[in-house]
This record gives sequence, structure tokens and C-alpha cells, in this order.
Amino acid sequence: MRYVLDSSVAFKWEVAEADSDKAIRLRDEARQGLHEFLALDVFPIEVAHAVTRAERQGRLTPAEGAIALAIFLGDLPTFYPSLGLLPRAYVISSSVRIGIYDCLYVALAEREGCSFVTADARLVANLAVRFPFIVELSTLP
Repeated sequence: MRYVLDSSVAFKWEVAEADSDKAIRLRDEARQGLHEFLALDVFPIEVAHAVTRAERQGRLTPAEGAIALAIFLGDLPTFYPSLGLLPRAYVISSSVRIGIYDCLYVALAEREGCSFVTADARLVANLAVRFPFIVELSTLP
């Protein structure tokens, strides 16, 4: 199965949080060839931002953060440029009043005809009715 992968899911690969087990299972299945992950070109930047935020919150030491980022960078999805998706993401963002970064991922999944998996329950609650291809990580087996 093809999934557009939200950075909130990849972050859980290296930082223990709720549903990390599901994120790791999904990643392991992709490594076995069961899934293909797609993401935006800004994806590694978003993950790095989440890692440094976890450091500031005291959830990771800088050394742990550096290791987590290095491991993450060794297991990247297929990237798609965000610029071409910006017009559609803008329309989505303006109509549903959700941040443009999230809407870029929605636009990618819409264009590629695949599911968008995210750990962001608020995003799912706000968009899943209109975009039923959005899947909340917690609902996966």
C-alpha cells in the first residue's frame, strides 16, 4: 500500500510516544516491501524540528536527538516537491482553516490517490470527513 507519511508518524520511530509501536510496525512493513512511503521535500526538516523541540522539552538530550536524527535520515520515504502542490494546498488551507504545511500533505495524497497517515488527531478530526483518505495512526492495527 502507498502512504503519504506525516512527520508526526516518523518521529515516533525514534522517540517513544503513544502509538510508537504502530508507527514502528508500519515502518517495518515498509522495509519488507509491503508499503511505499511518500512525503514532501520538507519532511526531514519537519522531523528535525520535532527532534529539537523534544530536546527543548527535556524529552531527549542533544546526544539522543542527534542519534535519532541520524537513524531517521537512513530510512527516508520518496520525496515530492512541495512547490507544485502549493496552489491546491492553499485552496484546502483557506477553505478549512488548517495550516498550509498539513494541507501540503493532504494535497500530495489527493494527487497521488493514496492514504495520508498522520498521528495528528486534531487534523483527522478537522479534515477526515472532507478527505476520507486521511488515516489516523492510532486506528491502524
